[in-house]
Amino acid sequence: MNAIAPTASAVTDRTAELLLSAQTGEGQAFTEIVELHHPELVRIAYAITGDLDAARDAAQSAWIKAWSRLRTVREPERLRVWLVAIAANEARQNIRAAGRRRIREVTPAVEGAAARKGDPEAAAARLDLGQALLGLAPGDRQLLAMRYLAGMSADELATATGRSASGTRTRLS
Repeated sequence: MNAIAPTASAVTDRTAELLLSAQTGEGQAFTEIVELHHPELVRIAYAITGDLDAARDAAQSAWIKAWSRLRTVREPERLRVWLVAIAANEARQNIRAAGRRRIREVTPAVEGAAARKGDPEAAAARLDLGQALLGLAPGDRQLLAMRYLAGMSADELATATGRSASGTRTRLS
């Protein structure tokens, strides 16, 4: 047996010992678990998010969830897989949340010679909202017009369209 590298059973025994201690609330045992697995959780989250800061955030969120649910782990050999799954889920949730928070800037149409000559930068600066709206179904255009042009609330839209207020909010989203 190699004295430098512990055997798999020794790692499993140590993991089991740390898990049992952490499950009873011993903070030092949980700290050791974090030290053992944190770099891997960040790597997994980074592979999913492609952003180091987002990966670190996901790993941190994963540790918070892991601490609160640690008592549910029954098999110490599955601890690593369980931790990785939590980190991966947190990373995916961060991506979804970032997509919902993304704001698209709408710039006015560029007037002038560059725009008329088909300058790609000028063309990219334009956004034809009228054309975009025409791509929507008529009912969706109606909802958007009533909401944003008429300033109607979801409750008012629901009454006007015969839908529920929550269904109207969902449709607007």
